[in-house]
Amino acid sequence: MNVLILGGTGLISTGIVKHLLARKAGITMFNRGERPADIPDGIQVIHGDRNSPGVLDRECGSRRWDVVIDMICFTPEQANDDVRVFAGKCRHFIFCSTVCTYGIKVPPHVFIDETFPQEPISTYGKNKLLCEQIFLRAYHQQEFSATIIRPSNTYGPGGTLLDNLEFNPVAWDRIEQGLPVLCAGDGLGIWVSTHRDDVGKLFAYAALNPRTFGRSYNATHDQHMTWEQYYRTVAAALGKPVDLHYLPAGQIWSHDPHRFRLLREITAYHGAYASDNARRDVPEFNPEISFAVGAAELLEDIRCRNAWQTSADDDIYSKLVAAAMS
Repeated sequence: MNVLILGGTGLISTGIVKHLLARKAGITMFNRGERPADIPDGIQVIHGDRNSPGVLDRECGSRRWDVVIDMICFTPEQANDDVRVFAGKCRHFIFCSTVCTYGIKVPPHVFIDETFPQEPISTYGKNKLLCEQIFLRAYHQQEFSATIIRPSNTYGPGGTLLDNLEFNPVAWDRIEQGLPVLCAGDGLGIWVSTHRDDVGKLFAYAALNPRTFGRSYNATHDQHMTWEQYYRTVAAALGKPVDLHYLPAGQIWSHDPHRFRLLREITAYHGAYASDNARRDVPEFNPEISFAVGAAELLEDIRCRNAWQTSADDDIYSKLVAAAMS
């Protein structure tokens, strides 16, 4: 199996490559070469900027591919370029979308499956939905077989371990120091985090699987947690108790809308997704890495990379904690 990955060095891509290699696939990556990465032997790397006119076509469009996996398509313009370059030149196109395309509504049964109406509220989610529509239209026009995969929060070595408020939180440092930490609302919002190796398996084993053609899949673990449980699980991985306090989400993000944009757009709302369809059609996709194990692994990795986010001199966070405790 001859696979082209657009991207290839990011968090989910690392899991995809691991499982494609297990399938004995031949792998080529196309990216700008700006991210340090430990690329396994035998993988061909083509450096180029997909947004430079003609580069994607020149570097990748002259070859035929069994599978193209696009991890770095974020706009309709990029999606249209993909169709133009790869139509008739790949058997199967897999697009990395996002559960953000569903928006913030919650179904009566809580868990969102692939039939739930897509009403995104963020620019990111809106653009990803437009890209999905372009690729599925290309599928129906028989340009190539296409599959849409929608991860939720994905974590693992090389990344960050978000909390309820932000992508790269100071909360874990505060827990280590025995300081109180914040959570929005009442801590009962539902969340799911999936390890990159588990998510990568869905992409790798969906490749050339005819059951996935023309379909969309959530790519999430079935281990859902409240945010209170999430914090306590991370604290246990640190070997510490957690002193958790609560504030309304709007009160938190009003202090710094850019810093707390994760909370404003995503984590203030339930994030509970069903991935039964993915497990049915791609039986190799059976998430096995528990959040407790994965969080401990990532925290150690963050330390080893000297990427630990300290809480020193964080006046905004301290003021918010004081407000929560008053």
